[in-house]
Amino acid sequence: MNNRYCVIMSGGVGSRFWPVSRNKLPKQFIDFFGTGESMLQMTYNRFSQIVPKENIYIITHQNYKDITKKQLPDIDESQILVEPQRRNTAPCVAWAAHHIKAKNKDANIVITPADHVILNETLFKESIDKSFELAASKDVLLTLGINPTRVETAYGYIQKAEDKIDEFYKVKTFTEKPDSELAKVFIDSGEFLWNSGIFIWNVNSIIKAFEKNLPDIHSRFEVGKEFYATEKEADFISDMYPSCPNLSIDFGIIEKASNIYVLPSDFGWSDMGSWGSLYNITDKDENSNVSLQTSVLAYESHNNIVSLPADHIAVIQGLEDYIVAESGNVLLICKKSEEQRIRQFVTDAKVKFGDDYI
Repeated sequence: MNNRYCVIMSGGVGSRFWPVSRNKLPKQFIDFFGTGESMLQMTYNRFSQIVPKENIYIITHQNYKDITKKQLPDIDESQILVEPQRRNTAPCVAWAAHHIKAKNKDANIVITPADHVILNETLFKESIDKSFELAASKDVLLTLGINPTRVETAYGYIQKAEDKIDEFYKVKTFTEKPDSELAKVFIDSGEFLWNSGIFIWNVNSIIKAFEKNLPDIHSRFEVGKEFYATEKEADFISDMYPSCPNLSIDFGIIEKASNIYVLPSDFGWSDMGSWGSLYNITDKDENSNVSLQTSVLAYESHNNIVSLPADHIAVIQGLEDYIVAESGNVLLICKKSEEQRIRQFVTDAKVKFGDDYI
């Protein structure tokens, strides 16, 4: 257990959940379900049952250090790795790997976003346990694939090859968010899984993968060997980090490496990436409407999701497949089928009305 580590990536702005998710309080810090826990807190509590609490790290933007400390009072400040600038997931994974290796050269690490919903915690723990065991014994990079339950265009897909190690299939291909026609072909073939974005590996395996596939990023972090887990680490990162390429771990490593294996899993997973994904996993009324901590009167309205402040009511009539979301000084009414445009709405609102609205 002492060789197990977890890195929770918690630095995004969650613009697809605008206007509830804002620059000052992104989605990972919000309690969407009225449970008293934000998604970050849910993720931390989930992994604290699998990994020693002192081995859990949160990597986040410098703007969110204080709120992270407030929401996770049990962790030491040294467990919060603060990015001076957002550079996507490849640099943050490289930093976390070097930081953890300075503490434990035999570490096995699970990398997870902060915004996932897991319905079956027992099956999830079993999948992570199996992955840790394999990562500790072989030079492999592992991911969890989700058995698909519907044609879904909001997720990436992983194609399984025939080669296996125990229950883990060698990965044949990755496909980013296909259209509905291609997604149906994937589902019908039985060869494809949803890409969960959860990765498990030994610290030496992932550093070796950076050296081979992203030598530029690798060399930048390798220079700082003497600084990791010391008082000088923050200054080194502050000077070096902003010059790192803005690159995802998926594109930079996962889609290139030849030692990627996937474990098919079925633990009730959802990536809380958008209003549509939240709609899919939330209880609905008799007309398939979803209301989040909000009182709603709905007339001739179906398949909508409504999110307002708790002391508000919404009266909607004649709406079909809409997002109705109000928070602070912004009201959004948007077709659910066109939610991909929300990022553009955010950009337009910033240009026309200023930062107070994003």
